[in-house]
Amino acid sequence: MQISADIRKLPRQYLPEDFAVTNWEALEPYFRELLERPLASRPDLEKWLKDMSEMEAVLSEDACWRQIRMTCDTENKSLEEAFVFFVTELQPKIQPYADKLNRKLVESPFTQELDQQKYFTYLRSVRKSIDLFREENIPLQSELGVLQQQFGVISGKMTVEVNGQEYTLQQAAKMLESPDRDLREMVYRKINERRLQDKDTLNELYTKLIGLRHQVAKNAGFENYRDYKFKELGRFDYNKEDCFQFHEAVKLHILPLVNTIYGKKKKKLGLDRLRPWDLEAEPAGVQPLNPFKTGSELLEKTIRCFEQLRPFFADCLRKMNEMKRFDLESRKGKAPGGYNCPLAETGAPFIFMNAAGQMSDVTTMVHEGGHAIHSFLAHPLELSSFKEYPMEIAEVASMSMELFSMDSWEEFFDKPEDLERAKEHQLERVITIFPWIATIDKFQHWVYEHPFHTLEERAARWKEILTEFSSDVIDFNGLEEYRTYGWQRQLHLFEVPLYYIEYGIAQLGAIGLWMQFRENKDAALDNYMRSLSLGGTKTLPELYQAAGLVFNFSPDRIQKLMQFVKKELEGKR
Repeated sequence: MQISADIRKLPRQYLPEDFAVTNWEALEPYFRELLERPLASRPDLEKWLKDMSEMEAVLSEDACWRQIRMTCDTENKSLEEAFVFFVTELQPKIQPYADKLNRKLVESPFTQELDQQKYFTYLRSVRKSIDLFREENIPLQSELGVLQQQFGVISGKMTVEVNGQEYTLQQAAKMLESPDRDLREMVYRKINERRLQDKDTLNELYTKLIGLRHQVAKNAGFENYRDYKFKELGRFDYNKEDCFQFHEAVKLHILPLVNTIYGKKKKKLGLDRLRPWDLEAEPAGVQPLNPFKTGSELLEKTIRCFEQLRPFFADCLRKMNEMKRFDLESRKGKAPGGYNCPLAETGAPFIFMNAAGQMSDVTTMVHEGGHAIHSFLAHPLELSSFKEYPMEIAEVASMSMELFSMDSWEEFFDKPEDLERAKEHQLERVITIFPWIATIDKFQHWVYEHPFHTLEERAARWKEILTEFSSDVIDFNGLEEYRTYGWQRQLHLFEVPLYYIEYGIAQLGAIGLWMQFRENKDAALDNYMRSLSLGGTKTLPELYQAAGLVFNFSPDRIQKLMQFVKKELEGKR
Protein backbone atom coordinates (compact mmCIF):
# COMPACT_ATOMS: atom_id res chain seq x y z
CA MET A 1 0.00 0.00 0.00
CA GLN A 2 1.71 3.18 -1.23
CA ILE A 3 0.77 6.39 0.55
CA SER A 4 2.60 9.61 1.35
CA ALA A 5 2.93 11.32 4.73
CA ASP A 6 3.32 14.67 2.92
CA ILE A 7 -0.02 15.80 4.31
CA ARG A 8 -1.53 19.01 2.98
CA LYS A 9 -3.99 21.49 4.44
CA LEU A 10 -7.35 21.09 2.72
CA PRO A 11 -7.80 23.88 0.14
CA ARG A 12 -10.83 26.02 0.96
CA GLN A 13 -13.56 26.25 -1.67
CA TYR A 14 -16.27 27.79 0.49
CA LEU A 15 -14.77 29.89 3.27
CA PRO A 16 -12.14 32.53 2.44
CA GLU A 17 -8.55 31.25 2.87
CA ASP A 18 -7.88 33.92 5.51
CA PHE A 19 -11.12 33.26 7.44
CA ALA A 20 -10.52 32.73 11.17
CA VAL A 21 -13.04 31.81 13.85
CA THR A 22 -13.47 34.96 15.93
CA ASN A 23 -17.13 35.57 16.73
CA TRP A 24 -20.63 34.46 15.86
CA GLU A 25 -21.36 37.48 13.69
CA ALA A 26 -18.65 36.37 11.24
CA LEU A 27 -19.75 32.72 11.29
CA GLU A 28 -23.52 32.91 11.08
CA PRO A 29 -23.83 34.10 7.44
CA TYR A 30 -22.17 30.87 6.26
CA PHE A 31 -24.50 28.70 8.33
CA ARG A 32 -27.48 30.66 7.08
CA GLU A 33 -26.35 30.33 3.46
CA LEU A 34 -25.96 26.53 3.82
CA LEU A 35 -29.38 26.29 5.39
CA GLU A 36 -31.13 28.45 2.77
CA ARG A 37 -29.28 27.19 -0.31
CA PRO A 38 -31.63 25.45 -2.78
CA LEU A 39 -30.69 21.86 -3.64
CA ALA A 40 -32.13 21.06 -7.05
CA SER A 41 -30.09 17.99 -7.98
CA ARG A 42 -27.73 15.34 -6.62
CA PRO A 43 -24.65 17.37 -7.76
CA ASP A 44 -26.10 20.34 -5.81
CA LEU A 45 -26.39 18.12 -2.74
CA GLU A 46 -22.85 16.75 -3.11
CA LYS A 47 -21.40 20.27 -3.44
CA TRP A 48 -23.42 21.36 -0.40
CA LEU A 49 -22.05 18.39 1.60
CA LYS A 50 -18.48 19.35 0.67
CA ASP A 51 -19.03 22.97 1.70
CA MET A 52 -20.55 21.87 4.99
CA SER A 53 -17.63 19.47 5.51
CA GLU A 54 -15.17 22.32 4.99
CA MET A 55 -17.02 24.41 7.57
CA GLU A 56 -16.95 21.50 10.04
CA ALA A 57 -13.20 21.00 9.50
CA VAL A 58 -12.41 24.67 10.13
CA LEU A 59 -14.55 24.79 13.29
CA SER A 60 -13.25 21.47 14.58
CA GLU A 61 -9.61 22.47 14.14
CA ASP A 62 -10.18 25.83 15.82
CA ALA A 63 -11.87 24.18 18.83
CA CYS A 64 -9.09 21.58 19.05
CA TRP A 65 -6.34 24.19 19.08
CA ARG A 66 -8.09 26.04 21.89
CA GLN A 67 -8.19 22.83 23.93
CA ILE A 68 -4.59 21.86 23.08
CA ARG A 69 -3.22 25.24 24.12
CA MET A 70 -5.18 25.20 27.36
CA THR A 71 -4.02 21.68 28.34
CA CYS A 72 -0.40 22.61 27.55
CA ASP A 73 -0.63 25.51 30.02
CA THR A 74 -3.52 25.26 32.48
CA GLU A 75 -2.23 28.27 34.42
CA ASN A 76 -2.67 30.68 31.49
CA LYS A 77 -6.08 32.29 32.03
CA SER A 78 -6.32 33.77 28.52
CA LEU A 79 -5.97 30.29 26.98
CA GLU A 80 -8.69 28.97 29.26
CA GLU A 81 -10.90 31.94 28.37
CA ALA A 82 -10.44 31.30 24.63
CA PHE A 83 -11.57 27.69 25.11
CA VAL A 84 -14.50 28.70 27.32
CA PHE A 85 -15.56 31.31 24.73
CA PHE A 86 -15.88 28.64 22.05
CA VAL A 87 -17.82 26.29 24.34
CA THR A 88 -20.15 28.88 25.84
CA GLU A 89 -20.56 31.49 23.09
CA LEU A 90 -20.09 29.70 19.76
CA GLN A 91 -21.10 26.08 20.29
CA PRO A 92 -24.57 26.89 21.68
CA LYS A 93 -25.29 28.94 18.54
CA ILE A 94 -23.80 26.34 16.19
CA GLN A 95 -25.83 23.41 17.56
CA PRO A 96 -29.32 24.53 16.40
CA TYR A 97 -27.95 25.21 12.91
CA ALA A 98 -26.23 21.80 12.89
CA ASP A 99 -29.56 20.17 13.72
CA LYS A 100 -31.38 22.09 10.98
CA LEU A 101 -28.66 21.18 8.45
CA ASN A 102 -28.93 17.52 9.47
CA ARG A 103 -32.69 17.65 8.88
CA LYS A 104 -32.21 19.38 5.53
CA LEU A 105 -29.93 16.50 4.49
CA VAL A 106 -32.23 13.63 5.48
CA GLU A 107 -35.29 15.39 4.07
CA SER A 108 -33.74 16.09 0.66
CA PRO A 109 -35.15 13.78 -2.05
CA PHE A 110 -31.67 13.64 -3.58
CA THR A 111 -30.22 11.97 -0.46
CA GLN A 112 -31.74 8.73 -1.75
CA GLU A 113 -29.68 9.13 -4.93
CA LEU A 114 -26.38 9.19 -3.03
CA ASP A 115 -24.26 6.04 -3.02
CA GLN A 116 -25.97 4.35 -0.06
CA GLN A 117 -22.98 2.10 0.65
CA LYS A 118 -20.56 5.03 0.72
CA TYR A 119 -22.83 7.22 2.84
CA PHE A 120 -24.44 4.54 5.04
CA THR A 121 -22.51 5.14 8.30
CA TYR A 122 -22.57 8.92 7.83
CA LEU A 123 -26.35 9.06 7.29
CA ARG A 124 -26.88 6.68 10.19
CA SER A 125 -24.88 9.04 12.42
CA VAL A 126 -26.83 12.07 11.16
CA ARG A 127 -30.17 10.41 11.97
CA LYS A 128 -28.83 9.52 15.42
CA SER A 129 -27.88 13.17 16.02
CA ILE A 130 -31.37 14.31 14.98
CA ASP A 131 -32.93 11.80 17.40
CA LEU A 132 -30.78 13.07 20.28
CA PHE A 133 -30.97 16.82 19.67
CA ARG A 134 -32.94 18.86 22.21
CA GLU A 135 -32.86 22.66 22.33
CA GLU A 136 -33.01 22.62 26.14
CA ASN A 137 -29.78 20.58 26.27
CA ILE A 138 -27.68 23.27 24.57
CA PRO A 139 -26.93 25.32 27.73
CA LEU A 140 -26.38 22.10 29.72
CA GLN A 141 -23.86 20.80 27.17
CA SER A 142 -22.14 24.16 27.17
CA GLU A 143 -21.81 24.04 30.96
CA LEU A 144 -20.54 20.46 30.76
CA GLY A 145 -17.92 21.47 28.19
CA VAL A 146 -16.45 24.00 30.62
CA LEU A 147 -16.76 21.88 33.78
CA GLN A 148 -15.13 18.81 32.23
CA GLN A 149 -11.91 20.77 31.66
CA GLN A 150 -11.66 21.64 35.36
CA PHE A 151 -10.21 18.20 36.06
CA GLY A 152 -7.11 19.10 34.04
CA VAL A 153 -6.82 22.48 35.77
CA ILE A 154 -7.03 20.88 39.24
CA SER A 155 -4.67 18.00 38.40
CA GLY A 156 -2.18 20.22 36.58
CA LYS A 157 -1.41 22.00 39.86
CA MET A 158 -0.55 18.80 41.73
CA THR A 159 3.12 18.48 42.70
CA VAL A 160 5.06 16.77 45.49
CA GLU A 161 8.38 17.52 47.14
CA VAL A 162 10.91 14.70 47.38
CA ASN A 163 14.30 15.30 48.99
CA GLY A 164 13.86 19.06 48.71
CA GLN A 165 12.90 19.09 45.02
CA GLU A 166 9.47 19.71 43.47
CA TYR A 167 8.09 17.16 41.00
CA THR A 168 4.87 16.75 39.05
CA LEU A 169 3.08 13.52 39.97
CA GLN A 170 4.19 11.99 36.65
CA GLN A 171 7.83 12.88 37.33
CA ALA A 172 7.62 11.55 40.89
CA ALA A 173 6.12 8.26 39.65
CA LYS A 174 9.48 7.40 38.02
CA MET A 175 10.87 6.93 41.55
CA LEU A 176 8.47 3.99 42.01
CA GLU A 177 10.99 2.08 39.86
CA SER A 178 13.80 2.69 42.35
CA PRO A 179 15.47 -0.32 44.04
CA ASP A 180 15.19 1.65 47.32
CA ARG A 181 11.96 0.31 48.81
CA ASP A 182 11.75 3.00 51.51
CA LEU A 183 11.97 5.70 48.81
CA ARG A 184 9.27 3.96 46.77
CA GLU A 185 6.90 3.81 49.71
CA MET A 186 7.55 7.45 50.62
CA VAL A 187 6.89 8.61 47.04
CA TYR A 188 3.77 6.43 46.72
CA ARG A 189 2.35 7.91 49.92
CA LYS A 190 3.29 11.49 48.94
CA ILE A 191 1.55 11.13 45.55
CA ASN A 192 -1.59 9.72 47.14
CA GLU A 193 -1.61 12.26 49.99
CA ARG A 194 -1.37 15.03 47.40
CA ARG A 195 -4.34 13.59 45.52
CA LEU A 196 -6.34 13.44 48.77
CA GLN A 197 -5.90 17.20 49.24
CA ASP A 198 -8.29 17.71 46.30
CA LYS A 199 -10.62 14.77 46.98
CA ASP A 200 -13.53 16.97 48.08
CA THR A 201 -13.10 19.34 45.11
CA LEU A 202 -13.03 16.42 42.67
CA ASN A 203 -15.98 14.72 44.37
CA GLU A 204 -17.99 17.94 44.09
CA LEU A 205 -16.98 18.37 40.43
CA TYR A 206 -18.00 14.78 39.60
CA THR A 207 -21.35 15.19 41.37
CA LYS A 208 -22.09 18.29 39.28
CA LEU A 209 -21.12 16.49 36.08
CA ILE A 210 -23.32 13.47 36.90
CA GLY A 211 -26.32 15.73 37.64
CA LEU A 212 -25.98 17.69 34.40
CA ARG A 213 -25.44 14.54 32.34
CA HIS A 214 -28.50 12.90 33.86
CA GLN A 215 -30.61 15.95 32.99
CA VAL A 216 -29.34 15.88 29.38
CA ALA A 217 -30.41 12.22 29.14
CA LYS A 218 -33.84 12.86 30.68
CA ASN A 219 -34.45 15.78 28.32
CA ALA A 220 -33.72 13.47 25.38
CA GLY A 221 -36.18 10.86 26.65
CA PHE A 222 -33.74 8.37 28.19
CA GLU A 223 -34.00 6.71 31.57
CA ASN A 224 -30.35 7.38 32.37
CA TYR A 225 -27.20 8.93 30.93
CA ARG A 226 -25.59 5.54 30.23
CA ASP A 227 -28.34 4.64 27.76
CA TYR A 228 -28.18 8.13 26.19
CA LYS A 229 -24.40 8.01 25.87
CA PHE A 230 -24.41 4.56 24.27
CA LYS A 231 -26.52 6.04 21.48
CA GLU A 232 -24.48 9.24 21.26
CA LEU A 233 -21.25 7.24 21.00
CA GLY A 234 -22.78 5.26 18.14
CA ARG A 235 -22.54 1.91 19.88
CA PHE A 236 -24.66 0.21 17.25
CA ASP A 237 -22.86 -3.14 17.47
CA TYR A 238 -22.90 -3.98 21.20
CA ASN A 239 -24.94 -3.18 24.30
CA LYS A 240 -24.68 -2.94 28.08
CA GLU A 241 -25.18 -6.71 28.48
CA ASP A 242 -22.07 -7.29 26.34
CA CYS A 243 -20.17 -4.98 28.71
CA PHE A 244 -21.37 -6.96 31.74
CA GLN A 245 -20.28 -10.17 30.02
CA PHE A 246 -16.86 -8.58 29.43
CA HIS A 247 -16.56 -7.77 33.15
CA GLU A 248 -17.26 -11.39 34.07
CA ALA A 249 -14.82 -12.70 31.45
CA VAL A 250 -12.07 -10.50 32.91
CA LYS A 251 -12.64 -12.04 36.36
CA LEU A 252 -12.78 -15.57 34.98
CA HIS A 253 -10.01 -15.60 32.36
CA ILE A 254 -7.69 -12.65 33.06
CA LEU A 255 -7.54 -12.07 36.83
CA PRO A 256 -5.88 -15.50 37.40
CA LEU A 257 -3.13 -14.49 34.91
CA VAL A 258 -2.72 -11.17 36.72
CA ASN A 259 -2.29 -13.03 40.01
CA THR A 260 0.38 -15.24 38.41
CA ILE A 261 2.26 -12.16 37.13
CA TYR A 262 2.22 -10.48 40.56
CA GLY A 263 3.09 -13.75 42.29
CA LYS A 264 6.24 -13.97 40.15
CA LYS A 265 7.01 -10.31 40.86
CA LYS A 266 6.75 -10.94 44.62
CA LYS A 267 9.09 -13.94 44.35
CA LYS A 268 11.53 -12.07 42.10
CA LEU A 269 11.78 -9.23 44.64
CA GLY A 270 12.09 -11.71 47.54
CA LEU A 271 9.22 -10.11 49.47
CA ASP A 272 6.88 -11.54 52.10
CA ARG A 273 4.26 -8.95 51.14
CA LEU A 274 3.90 -7.32 47.70
CA ARG A 275 2.78 -3.74 48.22
CA PRO A 276 1.46 -1.28 45.58
CA TRP A 277 4.77 0.61 45.56
CA ASP A 278 6.60 -2.59 44.53
CA LEU A 279 4.85 -3.19 41.22
CA GLU A 280 7.29 -1.25 39.00
CA ALA A 281 10.44 -2.18 40.94
CA GLU A 282 13.29 -4.54 40.13
CA PRO A 283 15.45 -6.54 42.57
CA ALA A 284 18.36 -4.78 44.30
CA GLY A 285 21.27 -4.34 41.92
CA VAL A 286 19.05 -4.14 38.83
CA GLN A 287 18.79 -0.60 37.55
CA PRO A 288 15.42 0.80 36.38
CA LEU A 289 14.95 0.89 32.63
CA ASN A 290 16.10 4.22 31.24
CA PRO A 291 14.84 4.34 27.63
CA PHE A 292 15.34 8.11 27.11
CA LYS A 293 16.05 11.33 28.96
CA THR A 294 14.31 14.12 27.04
CA GLY A 295 11.18 14.51 24.95
CA SER A 296 13.24 15.14 21.80
CA GLU A 297 15.20 11.93 22.40
CA LEU A 298 11.94 10.01 22.89
CA LEU A 299 10.67 11.34 19.56
CA GLU A 300 13.91 10.60 17.67
CA LYS A 301 14.03 7.03 18.94
CA THR A 302 10.34 6.45 18.16
CA ILE A 303 10.89 7.68 14.59
CA ARG A 304 13.76 5.20 14.14
CA CYS A 305 11.62 2.47 15.67
CA PHE A 306 8.71 3.22 13.29
CA GLU A 307 11.11 3.34 10.32
CA GLN A 308 11.85 -0.36 10.84
CA LEU A 309 8.14 -1.18 10.60
CA ARG A 310 7.18 1.00 7.63
CA PRO A 311 8.99 4.16 6.46
CA PHE A 312 5.55 5.79 6.10
CA PHE A 313 4.98 5.49 9.87
CA ALA A 314 8.24 7.33 10.58
CA ASP A 315 7.45 9.96 7.94
CA CYS A 316 4.17 10.76 9.71
CA LEU A 317 6.05 11.64 12.91
CA ARG A 318 8.68 13.60 10.98
CA LYS A 319 5.95 15.64 9.30
CA MET A 320 4.31 16.32 12.66
CA ASN A 321 7.63 17.43 14.12
CA GLU A 322 8.19 19.76 11.16
CA MET A 323 4.73 21.24 11.87
CA LYS A 324 5.44 21.51 15.65
CA ARG A 325 2.74 19.02 16.61
CA PHE A 326 4.30 17.65 19.83
CA ASP A 327 4.35 18.62 23.52
CA LEU A 328 5.91 15.62 25.24
CA GLU A 329 7.57 16.41 28.58
CA SER A 330 5.91 16.66 31.99
CA ARG A 331 5.98 20.04 33.72
CA LYS A 332 4.04 21.94 36.35
CA GLY A 333 0.87 23.58 35.07
CA LYS A 334 0.39 21.05 32.29
CA ALA A 335 -2.77 18.91 32.29
CA PRO A 336 -2.23 15.21 33.09
CA GLY A 337 -2.43 12.29 30.67
CA GLY A 338 -1.69 11.95 26.99
CA TYR A 339 -3.64 12.22 23.77
CA ASN A 340 -3.46 12.42 20.00
CA CYS A 341 -5.74 15.19 18.75
CA PRO A 342 -6.75 14.94 15.07
CA LEU A 343 -6.77 18.31 13.30
CA ALA A 344 -9.39 18.14 10.57
CA GLU A 345 -8.23 20.88 8.20
CA THR A 346 -4.43 20.75 8.30
CA GLY A 347 -4.49 16.96 8.71
CA ALA A 348 -1.42 16.33 10.86
CA PRO A 349 -2.56 15.69 14.45
CA PHE A 350 -1.06 16.90 17.75
CA ILE A 351 0.47 14.55 20.34
CA PHE A 352 0.38 15.66 23.98
CA MET A 353 1.86 13.64 26.84
CA ASN A 354 3.73 13.90 30.15
CA ALA A 355 6.98 12.01 29.60
CA ALA A 356 9.31 11.59 32.57
CA GLY A 357 11.81 9.00 31.26
CA GLN A 358 9.85 5.85 32.13
CA MET A 359 9.18 2.68 30.18
CA SER A 360 5.48 3.54 30.31
CA ASP A 361 6.27 6.75 28.39
CA VAL A 362 7.63 4.69 25.50
CA THR A 363 4.34 2.77 25.48
CA THR A 364 2.38 6.05 25.53
CA MET A 365 4.45 7.50 22.69
CA VAL A 366 4.04 4.53 20.35
CA HIS A 367 0.35 4.32 21.36
CA GLU A 368 -0.30 7.96 20.43
CA GLY A 369 1.88 7.44 17.35
CA GLY A 370 -0.55 4.73 16.24
CA HIS A 371 -3.42 7.20 16.62
CA ALA A 372 -1.43 9.74 14.59
CA ILE A 373 -0.96 7.27 11.73
CA HIS A 374 -4.73 6.69 11.77
CA SER A 375 -5.23 10.46 11.34
CA PHE A 376 -2.84 10.51 8.35
CA LEU A 377 -4.44 7.49 6.68
CA ALA A 378 -8.00 8.83 7.06
CA HIS A 379 -7.19 12.43 6.03
CA PRO A 380 -7.63 11.90 2.24
CA LEU A 381 -11.28 10.85 2.73
CA GLU A 382 -13.74 13.16 1.00
CA LEU A 383 -15.81 14.51 3.93
CA SER A 384 -14.83 15.45 7.49
CA SER A 385 -17.58 13.15 8.75
CA PHE A 386 -16.01 10.18 6.92
CA LYS A 387 -12.94 10.64 9.15
CA GLU A 388 -14.91 10.30 12.40
CA TYR A 389 -14.13 6.67 13.13
CA PRO A 390 -15.44 4.66 16.11
CA MET A 391 -13.22 4.65 19.19
CA GLU A 392 -13.20 0.84 19.21
CA ILE A 393 -11.15 0.90 15.98
CA ALA A 394 -9.20 4.05 16.93
CA GLU A 395 -7.77 2.23 19.95
CA VAL A 396 -6.89 -0.79 17.78
CA ALA A 397 -4.71 1.62 15.78
CA SER A 398 -2.84 2.70 18.92
CA MET A 399 -2.70 -0.55 20.88
CA SER A 400 -1.56 -2.58 17.86
CA MET A 401 1.32 -0.16 17.43
CA GLU A 402 2.42 -0.85 21.01
CA LEU A 403 2.78 -4.54 20.09
CA PHE A 404 4.10 -4.15 16.52
CA SER A 405 6.84 -1.77 17.66
CA MET A 406 8.27 -4.11 20.32
CA ASP A 407 10.53 -5.82 17.76
CA SER A 408 12.22 -2.45 17.14
CA TRP A 409 12.71 -1.37 20.74
CA GLU A 410 16.46 -1.91 20.56
CA GLU A 411 16.39 1.79 19.57
CA PHE A 412 15.58 2.47 23.25
CA PHE A 413 17.73 -0.24 24.88
CA ASP A 414 21.40 -1.01 24.21
CA LYS A 415 21.53 -4.11 26.37
CA PRO A 416 19.68 -7.27 25.24
CA GLU A 417 18.59 -7.97 28.83
CA ASP A 418 16.99 -4.49 29.08
CA LEU A 419 15.16 -5.05 25.80
CA GLU A 420 13.78 -8.36 27.10
CA ARG A 421 12.68 -6.69 30.34
CA ALA A 422 10.92 -3.95 28.36
CA LYS A 423 9.05 -6.49 26.22
CA GLU A 424 8.10 -8.46 29.30
CA HIS A 425 6.86 -5.25 30.94
CA GLN A 426 4.71 -4.52 27.87
CA LEU A 427 3.21 -8.01 27.70
CA GLU A 428 2.45 -7.96 31.41
CA ARG A 429 0.74 -4.60 30.93
CA VAL A 430 -1.38 -6.04 28.10
CA ILE A 431 -2.80 -8.46 30.68
CA THR A 432 -2.81 -6.34 33.85
CA ILE A 433 -4.66 -3.40 32.23
CA PHE A 434 -7.87 -5.44 31.78
CA PRO A 435 -9.00 -5.51 35.43
CA TRP A 436 -8.66 -1.72 35.65
CA ILE A 437 -10.65 -1.30 32.41
CA ALA A 438 -13.39 -3.52 33.84
CA THR A 439 -13.31 -1.61 37.16
CA ILE A 440 -13.71 1.82 35.55
CA ASP A 441 -16.39 0.61 33.15
CA LYS A 442 -18.46 -1.20 35.77
CA PHE A 443 -18.22 1.81 38.10
CA GLN A 444 -19.52 4.12 35.35
CA HIS A 445 -22.51 1.85 34.69
CA TRP A 446 -23.39 2.04 38.40
CA VAL A 447 -22.84 5.81 38.64
CA TYR A 448 -25.27 6.61 35.82
CA GLU A 449 -27.82 3.98 36.82
CA HIS A 450 -27.87 5.63 40.28
CA PRO A 451 -27.33 9.35 39.53
CA PHE A 452 -28.66 10.55 42.91
CA HIS A 453 -26.28 8.48 45.05
CA THR A 454 -24.60 9.98 48.12
CA LEU A 455 -20.82 10.42 48.44
CA GLU A 456 -20.82 7.57 50.97
CA GLU A 457 -22.65 5.29 48.53
CA ARG A 458 -20.24 6.26 45.77
CA ALA A 459 -17.21 5.43 47.91
CA ALA A 460 -18.71 2.13 49.08
CA ARG A 461 -19.68 0.98 45.58
CA TRP A 462 -16.30 2.00 44.17
CA LYS A 463 -14.50 -0.02 46.86
CA GLU A 464 -16.70 -3.06 46.16
CA ILE A 465 -15.98 -2.95 42.43
CA LEU A 466 -12.27 -2.22 42.96
CA THR A 467 -11.96 -5.18 45.32
CA GLU A 468 -13.80 -7.41 42.84
CA PHE A 469 -11.11 -6.80 40.20
CA SER A 470 -8.04 -6.44 42.47
CA SER A 471 -5.29 -9.02 42.63
CA ASP A 472 -5.26 -10.88 45.95
CA VAL A 473 -1.45 -11.08 45.70
CA ILE A 474 -1.05 -7.33 46.41
CA ASP A 475 -1.31 -6.29 50.06
CA PHE A 476 -3.32 -3.06 50.37
CA ASN A 477 -3.55 -3.18 54.16
CA GLY A 478 -3.60 0.31 55.71
CA LEU A 479 -4.13 2.06 52.37
CA GLU A 480 -7.93 2.15 52.48
CA GLU A 481 -8.33 5.93 52.11
CA TYR A 482 -6.05 6.05 49.07
CA ARG A 483 -8.08 3.20 47.55
CA THR A 484 -11.41 4.87 48.33
CA TYR A 485 -10.55 7.85 46.10
CA GLY A 486 -8.53 5.94 43.51
CA TRP A 487 -11.13 6.62 40.82
CA GLN A 488 -10.33 10.33 40.96
CA ARG A 489 -7.11 9.87 39.02
CA GLN A 490 -8.97 8.59 35.93
CA LEU A 491 -9.55 11.59 33.68
CA HIS A 492 -12.04 9.70 31.49
CA LEU A 493 -14.63 9.77 34.29
CA PHE A 494 -14.56 13.55 34.22
CA GLU A 495 -13.77 14.44 30.61
CA VAL A 496 -15.06 11.61 28.38
CA PRO A 497 -17.83 9.75 30.25
CA LEU A 498 -18.58 6.10 29.48
CA TYR A 499 -15.43 5.98 27.33
CA TYR A 500 -13.18 3.20 28.67
CA ILE A 501 -14.57 -0.18 27.62
CA GLU A 502 -13.17 0.74 24.17
CA TYR A 503 -9.66 0.09 25.49
CA GLY A 504 -10.61 -3.45 26.45
CA ILE A 505 -12.39 -4.22 23.17
CA ALA A 506 -9.54 -2.68 21.17
CA GLN A 507 -6.83 -4.47 23.17
CA LEU A 508 -8.39 -7.74 22.06
CA GLY A 509 -8.35 -6.50 18.45
CA ALA A 510 -4.71 -5.44 18.85
CA ILE A 511 -3.74 -8.86 20.17
CA GLY A 512 -5.51 -10.40 17.15
CA LEU A 513 -3.47 -8.19 14.78
CA TRP A 514 -0.30 -9.04 16.67
CA MET A 515 -1.04 -12.75 16.16
CA GLN A 516 -1.20 -11.96 12.43
CA PHE A 517 2.05 -9.96 12.72
CA ARG A 518 3.79 -12.96 14.27
CA GLU A 519 2.75 -15.10 11.30
CA ASN A 520 3.28 -12.55 8.47
CA LYS A 521 4.51 -9.07 9.32
CA ASP A 522 3.77 -7.44 5.95
CA ALA A 523 0.28 -8.95 5.64
CA ALA A 524 -0.60 -7.76 9.15
CA LEU A 525 0.65 -4.21 8.46
CA ASP A 526 -1.26 -4.16 5.16
CA ASN A 527 -4.45 -5.18 7.00
CA TYR A 528 -3.77 -2.53 9.64
CA MET A 529 -3.35 0.26 7.08
CA ARG A 530 -6.29 -0.92 4.97
CA SER A 531 -8.66 -0.76 7.91
CA LEU A 532 -7.42 2.61 9.19
CA SER A 533 -7.62 4.22 5.76
CA LEU A 534 -11.40 3.54 5.74
CA GLY A 535 -11.92 6.07 8.55
CA GLY A 536 -15.56 5.84 9.63
CA THR A 537 -17.00 4.88 6.22
CA LYS A 538 -17.75 1.30 7.28
CA THR A 539 -19.50 -0.24 10.29
CA LEU A 540 -17.39 -1.38 13.24
CA PRO A 541 -17.59 -5.10 12.31
CA GLU A 542 -16.60 -4.18 8.72
CA LEU A 543 -13.61 -2.14 9.93
CA TYR A 544 -12.48 -5.11 12.02
CA GLN A 545 -13.01 -7.40 9.04
CA ALA A 546 -10.83 -5.13 6.86
CA ALA A 547 -8.09 -5.63 9.48
CA GLY A 548 -8.53 -9.41 9.25
CA LEU A 549 -10.25 -9.47 12.65
CA VAL A 550 -13.61 -10.55 14.03
CA PHE A 551 -15.52 -8.02 16.15
CA ASN A 552 -16.00 -10.30 19.12
CA PHE A 553 -15.26 -9.82 22.82
CA SER A 554 -17.05 -12.88 24.14
CA PRO A 555 -15.52 -14.89 27.01
CA ASP A 556 -14.35 -17.62 24.58
CA ARG A 557 -12.56 -15.08 22.40
CA ILE A 558 -10.97 -13.42 25.43
CA GLN A 559 -9.75 -16.80 26.72
CA LYS A 560 -8.16 -17.69 23.38
CA LEU A 561 -6.34 -14.36 23.04
CA MET A 562 -5.11 -14.44 26.64
CA GLN A 563 -3.65 -17.90 26.08
CA PHE A 564 -1.67 -16.48 23.15
CA VAL A 565 -0.31 -13.57 25.24
CA LYS A 566 0.53 -15.95 28.11
CA LYS A 567 2.48 -18.17 25.73
CA GLU A 568 4.38 -15.15 24.34
CA LEU A 569 5.09 -13.92 27.86
CA GLU A 570 6.41 -17.32 28.97
CA GLY A 571 8.72 -17.25 25.94
CA LYS A 572 10.26 -14.03 27.28
CA ARG A 573 11.24 -15.62 30.59
